[in-house]
Amino acid sequence: MHKDELLELHEQMVTIMEYFREQDDVPTGAFDAYDQLDVDPSHVHKSKSEHKHAVFVLGNSLADVMSDDEFSEAGRIGKRMEELADDAEQKI
Repeated sequence: MHKDELLELHEQMVTIMEYFREQDDVPTGAFDAYDQLDVDPSHVHKSKSEHKHAVFVLGNSLADVMSDDEFSEAGRIGKRMEELADDAEQKI
C-alpha cells in the first residue's frame, strides 16, 4: 500500500472513531491508546511505518468497541489488529 492510500485509510478510520466517540454506550477511554500515539492523518511528515502502526492501533480500538467478546468476529479482528500493531511498532 502506498503512503497516500494509507493516509486515506487512516482518515476514514478516524471518521469512524469520531462517530463512535459520539455514542453514549462507548467507554470513555476506548481510544486512549490511539490518542497517545499523536499520529493523525494530517501528519503527512510522519513516516509510513508510524501511520501503519496508528491504523492498526485504531483498528484494534474500533474492533474492541464493536465486539461483544473476544470470540466474536470483531473480537477476533481486534486480536489480529493488536498483533499487527505490535509488529508495526517494532518496525518504527
